Amino acid sequence: MTVGVRELTVIACSDALALRPCRRLRTLETQSGQYLTNKVTMKRIVVLNPKGGSGKTTIAINLAGYFAWRQQKPVLMDFDPQGSSVRWVKKRQPTQAPIHVIAAFEKDNRTTRAFQLRVPDDSTHVIVDTPAAVDSKQFPEVTRDADKILVPVLPSDIDIHTCSRTIRDLLLVAKIRREDDRIGVVANRIRRNTLTYQALIRFLQTLGIPIVATIRDSQNYARCAELGLGVHEMKSYIAREDVEQWEPLVQWLDKPTAPRESPYGPATPAIVSA
Repeated sequence: MTVGVRELTVIACSDALALRPCRRLRTLETQSGQYLTNKVTMKRIVVLNPKGGSGKTTIAINLAGYFAWRQQKPVLMDFDPQGSSVRWVKKRQPTQAPIHVIAAFEKDNRTTRAFQLRVPDDSTHVIVDTPAAVDSKQFPEVTRDADKILVPVLPSDIDIHTCSRTIRDLLLVAKIRREDDRIGVVANRIRRNTLTYQALIRFLQTLGIPIVATIRDSQNYARCAELGLGVHEMKSYIAREDVEQWEPLVQWLDKPTAPRESPYGPATPAIVSA
């Protein structure tokens, strides 16, 4: 099929629950007058765990730091009212690779919500730092456009129980299929060779959900939070062990997921603007 010379852009936005950024679509008009719509290549990664203190922000900011270190164009979308991700970005120096941050927890009556949540056209990744206490009824909306969903869990009985319910609700409420390989668990703040670590691993292995990373309990993460750095941006001799633990995670994030139908449906000429 021959594609004509006109390239048009569609902006498709949804603000339901205020947890989804605008999605930019590219529409090409063919000679026969048909419209072909392709989502611009951009991965959306949601870091989710309703329990506070599970390490969501640590995962989110270090992912953003990793993609920036790789000379990509990450967007960090902070829905946590504490604003820790926003403060981390503000600590970064002008000489560091840029990270676009959106304070999604803020409300601005002077502009539309869709405009506030817009992302730059050249963005390669959107990392969503979700707030604590997200209700399971919101999971379908929170995760609808997510290419990958990361669930950090700590090695404690309370955290294991919360993780179990979160995985259950992602499968049953959000209707995410295991075979899509969209959900990954991150064992966080781990001290190996302890009874709690062994109990956590045994539990995670029963879920049928991949353990995509095991992150040790390291002071480097506290230093990174203070300095506006990611562990990949620290001196290699200081953070070598931490960086190695992220390798399985970033490899899993690069794996393609099963194709899903866009929730916006096909583009039509009525909503296309030049």
